[in-house]
Amino acid sequence: MGGNQVLAVVVVVVVLVVVLVVVVVVVVVGVVVVVVVVVVVVVVVVVVVVAVVVVVFLVVVLVRGVLLC
Repeated sequence: MGGNQVLAVVVVVVVLVVVLVVVVVVVVVGVVVVVVVVVVVVVVVVVVVVAVVVVVFLVVVLVRGVLLC
């Protein structure tokens, strides 16, 4: 193999490694974004459910208070 062929092989290997690293980084970032979105959605759902439960509880207490008076 001549010097040019060795250089070409090195360049191809470097390009493939860079592409692989970029793909891995994109996949990892995508997974992290999906996990963050899922966590945010779960937190929002939990907060909404807790808020609804608290409001229902307060309404029940107020209605009982009014009816008992």
